[in-house]
Amino acid sequence: MLGLAGHHIEICDPARFGLARFSRFVAKYHRCPPMRNDPAGFLRFAEQLLEKQRFDVLLPIHEQGYLFAKVQGRLVDRTGLALPAFESYRTVHGKAGFSRVLETLSLPQPPTRIVTSAAELRAAVRYPCVVKTAIGTASRGVWMVREAIDLNRAVQEIEAVDGFAGEVLVQALVAGATEKAQAIFHRGELLGFHAYRQIAEGAGGGDAIKQSVRRDRVRADLALIGRHLDWHGALSIDFIMPEDGSGPFYIDANPRLVEPMTAYLAGVDLVDLLLQVSLGERPPVAPDGRDGIVTHQAMQALLGVALRGGTRRDVLRTCRDLLRHRGAYTGSVEELTPVRLDGLSAVPLAITALLLLASPKSARRLAQRGWGDHLLDASCIRIIERDIPSSS
Repeated sequence: MLGLAGHHIEICDPARFGLARFSRFVAKYHRCPPMRNDPAGFLRFAEQLLEKQRFDVLLPIHEQGYLFAKVQGRLVDRTGLALPAFESYRTVHGKAGFSRVLETLSLPQPPTRIVTSAAELRAAVRYPCVVKTAIGTASRGVWMVREAIDLNRAVQEIEAVDGFAGEVLVQALVAGATEKAQAIFHRGELLGFHAYRQIAEGAGGGDAIKQSVRRDRVRADLALIGRHLDWHGALSIDFIMPEDGSGPFYIDANPRLVEPMTAYLAGVDLVDLLLQVSLGERPPVAPDGRDGIVTHQAMQALLGVALRGGTRRDVLRTCRDLLRHRGAYTGSVEELTPVRLDGLSAVPLAITALLLLASPKSARRLAQRGWGDHLLDASCIRIIERDIPSSS
């Protein structure tokens, strides 16, 4: 979207071959220190870039926002930045914090308990349920618990990571379709909104295929959350819509935009709104987008097929369906690797397809590469909160 609009884009990424390197729309690719292992080094790298040249907007597209929200007082005189107060960001970033916001506002969520020990967790579990650590992205720190063996695995893995140093959520499992909504706020006022339904799941709970939907109730609830937190910038939420119409049940939040191309194709340019807010402007409220717009991500689709136990034949069939826009991809538009618009994006897509055709079992390893050094863990968060000053 940024490239199509003619913006000059430079990317910071610790990976040698991040996806953004394979795009004609990226003018410069900066390899930076990994935020998870070296948040101070990552911040220093970003500040040095801002000192060397003028950037109109600093746009944290993932969990970098946690660090930038903490130090935004050091950045706002150098570039445009749209983030809420650190306490609000921190509240939404943690699953327990978001659950408490929902409880305060009397908004629906699955029956939830927050625990801090293995004993409390075992006592709280009622099968089936979902166990979540307070910090985790892309399905990290999430366990589907249907029987005792699942619970034992969850307890062991939580203890191995941090020994229950943080809060853990136990939520009743609610059956239904997974949907997501995203919005842009200006000082607590909702300016743009879009919702979509997951049609097919990819790796890490990601969306292989999605379809835009109209959700007036969710829009009103998200506006309420934004006012309560005096939110500034981007905010996304995940929710479950049961078939009996009893939803929504809110299950997670992300203090950023999550894959906004479907919104753009539906007529809601959330990224442009975010740029305007970042520049200190207050744009008018955007009209609702169209429902029924279907998009897909070919890499997620291929990984999803393989992770569900697909064979080489299944992966090959998916490749053919994607190329010919048939089956589940009829009338759908590619989001992440639009080869016809951006020929370089074919490189990572082709490599992924070839690796999966050689060995579908490699899907788990390939998916885990995406859970990289730009993602936070509890140790990194402690360093940001304790050791990095909010002002220079």
